Amino acid sequence: MAGLNSLEVVKCKMQSLQQQADEAEDRMQGLQWELDGEPLQKLEEAEKAADESERGMKVIENLAMRNEEKMEIQEMQLKEAKHIAEEVDHKYKEVARKLVILEGEVERVEECEVSELKCGDLEELKNVTNNLKSLEAASLKYSEKEDKYEEEIKLLSDRLKEAETHIKFAERTVV
Repeated sequence: MAGLNSLEVVKCKMQSLQQQADEAEDRMQGLQWELDGEPLQKLEEAEKAADESERGMKVIENLAMRNEEKMEIQEMQLKEAKHIAEEVDHKYKEVARKLVILEGEVERVEECEVSELKCGDLEELKNVTNNLKSLEAASLKYSEKEDKYEEEIKLLSDRLKEAETHIKFAERTVV
């Protein structure tokens, strides 16, 4: 009986060990599930976060690329605008220089017109002077003729008086 007892004791111990092993296995599965579930869940969450971060990075990279392209375009436009501004400034200076030249020419033309008017006035004055000289010469000539005619009239008047006196004297002598 002692052998049986020891067999029973061993069986009991085996059952007890089996029960402990089952419990340990259950605990192990529970821990495994906890380990598998929580880290997997955290891993999945981390993967989702990484995916979202990657998507966000791609969006930001795309925005950065577009912004870089816009900046390059704007830099080119700025250079072109500066070039155009320089050309406009150069043209403005050229036009201003030409304007100064034209204003000088207009001033000279106006002076020429004034001179031409003065020349015209001088020409007219010369004509008037010539006319005056002609009139003075004619006046002198006519004055001389008038003096001559007056002298002739005086001579003729004196002769008439003499003739009248002769006629009166002759009438007296005839009578």
